Amino acid sequence: MSRAHTPSLFPDAEVKPKAPVAKRLAFDIEIANVFELAPGEDLERHGPFDISCAAIATDRGEVRHWFKQDAAGKPLRCLDAEGASDLLSYLRNAQLAGVQVFAWNGLSFDVRWLGWAARDMRLAAQVALDLYDPMFQFVVQRGFPIGLAAVADGLGIEQKKLMHGSDAPKQWAAGNHALVLEYVAGDCQITERVAARISELGEVRWRTKKGGVSSEPMPKLERVRDLLHRPQPDVSWMSEPIRREKFYEWLVQHAELQAHS
Repeated sequence: MSRAHTPSLFPDAEVKPKAPVAKRLAFDIEIANVFELAPGEDLERHGPFDISCAAIATDRGEVRHWFKQDAAGKPLRCLDAEGASDLLSYLRNAQLAGVQVFAWNGLSFDVRWLGWAARDMRLAAQVALDLYDPMFQFVVQRGFPIGLAAVADGLGIEQKKLMHGSDAPKQWAAGNHALVLEYVAGDCQITERVAARISELGEVRWRTKKGGVSSEPMPKLERVRDLLHRPQPDVSWMSEPIRREKFYEWLVQHAELQAHS
């Protein structure tokens, strides 16, 4: 695992939460597994996933990476359980210190597979319940997901994703580690800026496939735990409605609650 690029933002949070430097942070992981997805194929069918690297970015501009290195400092294929556990604990300590922790589709994907890599699904469930996942909140309200790039575009955020997510494992395997590290940090920064913009506007906007911009009221960004029991939206217009439970089925098995659709 790499050394921290910045001092700890949450010192001693596990003992007694202190006033954090950051108010908001976003995190993202990249997987190490290389495979080709068929059109319309569910990524989760290829799980469980190994994590090549991860990052966090805060509202104050700090960036920190996690990845495993050999004795010569060369990045290895994936994080080990110790490195994944370190990141998972870091996120939980941030939450306990009062920081809003964000991830785009983090409930269904990032936190779940981070917990698997860390061999600590119980801690992953704790992080997931207090996570802010604007994409999941949108699913709860509208019944379908939207992509980070489309939302960033709709909100007028100039920073762009450096590559498609499916290319990151290939680039890491090819030895282009610096590029992937820049990419994962960039996605964190975009997510943090998206969260800030949604909070400012009280709505989410996204670029549609037809080129226009649509919007959905989102006056308050909420934690996963506060969204699980919300009524189902009207999805009668959808030919193949997405089961909302698919985003958190793993969580119900490990969290100290009983979630209902």
